[in-house]
Amino acid sequence: MEINNYNPFASAKQQLSKAAKLLELDEATIEFLSNPMREFHFSIPVRMDDGKIKVFRGYRVMHNDARGPAKGGIRFHPHETIDTIRALAMWMSWKTAVADLPLGGAKGGVICDPHNLSQKEQEGICRGWVRQNFKNIGPQIDVPAPEVMTNPQHMLWMLDEYETITGNRTPGFITGKPVEMGGSLGRKEATGYGVVVTMREALKEIGMNPENTTASVQGFGNVAQNAIALYHQMGGKVICVSSWDQEQQRGLCFCKKDGVLLDELKQISDPFGGINKEKAADLGYEITDGENWIAQQVDILIPAALENSISIENVDKIKDSVKLIAEAANGPTSLEADEVLKKKGIFIIPDFLANAGGVTCSYFEQVQSNMNYYWTKDEVLAKLDEKMTSAYINVSDFAMLNNMSMRDAAYVISVDKVAQACKDRGWV
Repeated sequence: MEINNYNPFASAKQQLSKAAKLLELDEATIEFLSNPMREFHFSIPVRMDDGKIKVFRGYRVMHNDARGPAKGGIRFHPHETIDTIRALAMWMSWKTAVADLPLGGAKGGVICDPHNLSQKEQEGICRGWVRQNFKNIGPQIDVPAPEVMTNPQHMLWMLDEYETITGNRTPGFITGKPVEMGGSLGRKEATGYGVVVTMREALKEIGMNPENTTASVQGFGNVAQNAIALYHQMGGKVICVSSWDQEQQRGLCFCKKDGVLLDELKQISDPFGGINKEKAADLGYEITDGENWIAQQVDILIPAALENSISIENVDKIKDSVKLIAEAANGPTSLEADEVLKKKGIFIIPDFLANAGGVTCSYFEQVQSNMNYYWTKDEVLAKLDEKMTSAYINVSDFAMLNNMSMRDAAYVISVDKVAQACKDRGWV
């Protein structure tokens, strides 16, 4: 979504350029990594409930598959743009590399708003997306997953369409499926838990005890809810969350100085994480503008919504009390805002490290589906903790050794891995 002329793909290429200079990459490699290897634009005609045909615009972008089959979610959003998809596909390449997964990076999307579509209409979009893509995706080529405003049911419709077309049973074609249909236990918790695992390690590094910290969270979707749950288990206190008000088409903040109660908010929220403001007010929450999540007197900020949430326009609202930002969303901080945060001395866990728990568990699901053998939830979450802790320590050690920020270190490590794979294959 483009906000204030923000172009996520231009930002992603700038980040790559910075890492490429540090790595002294040659021009051909830089050019190759600066653009997707393949991208597809297509139209999806769907018969709506009123009998009329409506055409939706869809995309799939494969940035790079040198290290393994491409991996990346499919998002449904009314303001989707191809540049957002390109940026997210590139970030997926870095994310799988920094988490040391044998995968590449991709992303897909459809311009639509599921809030205004029936289940039958959403199913039509899902099946249509697969029909337009089935030759270019598959368990050994490109493995989709859920993302913004898509869910396990959407993935199951896509799987069913793919298997119907190909005539094979291939549960490893897609991840994020319902558990009873080949999904992985722990997948729902994975991204949010992964964020908090990296927070745990970062807090150790900066000498803070989670039990003595407070946090403000932007968003109240699956990632935010599970991050809050694990953070609460660690003894932390969330005093503010934001969510999208579909009726007013704007964000709102829900704050409680003595701490939000996750279960009561979940009971008054819709499947997309929208919180009922009337019921929240009755429960004693202070309701303010959606931007106020960033201006809270807390130790930790967790942006867990869309891109460009921390920009040059709002970065100065961040209080001096903030010591840590864990980027649960993709691309939540603009380059200009990032420079301001560095000067403020705020420790940042970059997005594609902080939120790599989702793709890590997606990889676990892919492995389980392909071998038709499934692990317990405890096994999955233990493996997730081990992978995320290892990834964090690798980036942190590299950052300290080379006197660079966590973001720069994560980029250098991941871009180097992808570039080397491309060189080893003889592509550049």
